[in-house]
Amino acid sequence: MKTVIIGGGVVGLTSAYELALSGHDVTVIEAARCGAGASHGNAAKIAIAESTPVPAPGVLLQGIRWMLKPDSPLSIKPSLAPGYLRFLLRMARHCNTHDFEAGLDLHLRLGEDANDLFDEYQAQGIDFEMHDRGVLLAFETRERFDEHCASLPAFEAAGHLPRRLHDDEVREAEPALSDRIRHGLSFSADRQIEPDSLTAGLLAKLTDLGVVVRENTRVGRFVRSGGAVTAVVTSDAEVIKADVFVISAGVPSGVLAGQLGQKIPIYSGKGYSIDYSRAPIQLRTSLTLEDARVAVTPLNGMLRLAGTMEFGSTDDDVNEVRVGAIRRAAQEAFREWGDGQGELAPWAGSRPMTPDGLPVIGRLDSVKNAYINSGHSMLGLTLAPGSARLLSGLMTDGSSTLPGELLARVSPNRF
Repeated sequence: MKTVIIGGGVVGLTSAYELALSGHDVTVIEAARCGAGASHGNAAKIAIAESTPVPAPGVLLQGIRWMLKPDSPLSIKPSLAPGYLRFLLRMARHCNTHDFEAGLDLHLRLGEDANDLFDEYQAQGIDFEMHDRGVLLAFETRERFDEHCASLPAFEAAGHLPRRLHDDEVREAEPALSDRIRHGLSFSADRQIEPDSLTAGLLAKLTDLGVVVRENTRVGRFVRSGGAVTAVVTSDAEVIKADVFVISAGVPSGVLAGQLGQKIPIYSGKGYSIDYSRAPIQLRTSLTLEDARVAVTPLNGMLRLAGTMEFGSTDDDVNEVRVGAIRRAAQEAFREWGDGQGELAPWAGSRPMTPDGLPVIGRLDSVKNAYINSGHSMLGLTLAPGSARLLSGLMTDGSSTLPGELLARVSPNRF
């Protein structure tokens, strides 16, 4: 079956891999360079311990309180297009305990095999950098620690049992931390992946499998006939025909689905990351500085800081105030951060957000041969292999790795 996948980020490339293994004749179409968007600038980790959906009790109210604080972890721009305002209002309706707990359960189910699947990728010859350092969620205040602990029963039910640490125990787990950090939750299962190496490894493997990858090729429109898609027309007027199509283009996925007659509310949540070519500190583990919402990920010969959520941005420009807040969080959290030598140019990019905080995976109702795999917010790397395997089963033989009630929760037809 000839299959076109629109989008060459980690979700699109893992989807291409799983479908190629299932016998599909796959072509990937990427508007820019594969893996150059959110897949490049993410927190560089399999974040099982941080699988909570973005819509959480009080999160948008907190964002409104922070609107006048330009360096806050969450920013909501007041001047928004009407569509974005509707998106935020829908998200507000999901900021309740019931939806939050249900969303967390779904993320944990979809990501439960992430480590095993990435191990499987390496065993099958996909070469990429991966570490097994776990993660320490680090808290300055008891209030934030207790707030986070409220979600632990869901993690513990899924087999993720963190160690609770206080005061000197925190610094025993990570000696680089300053006295400012008073509490911690240590999860041993979380891993770290250098995302560009994963993109390169997947591309090399896809080439071996005969997958055609078309970079710098933008989809202009779809050709439809008799309730089905028959082809895509690129921006340079090339017609690419196929039997089945998958939209996996990050934030633009919503617009592309709209061209096929289905409204799927996927909007941008802008994030930032900073790489250091020489790590300013040596770390035993990866961390998330929970009060500042900044991830700190050690990799081979480098360190990555990543954080912030910015709703309402329509560009990938770097806001120096927000980058400064990320730097400052690291300077305050670690004893000997130094002057930050080796800092590379900061990155900013858009992550695909949905109003309920859940990914969108499945066949569109509007056409009989188009699917979508997108909307993973800040969990693209974590959920990519599970999402790809789920999509491949649905497209190949109708099988599902999720039970029916959970499959309905990620369906594109839920909106």
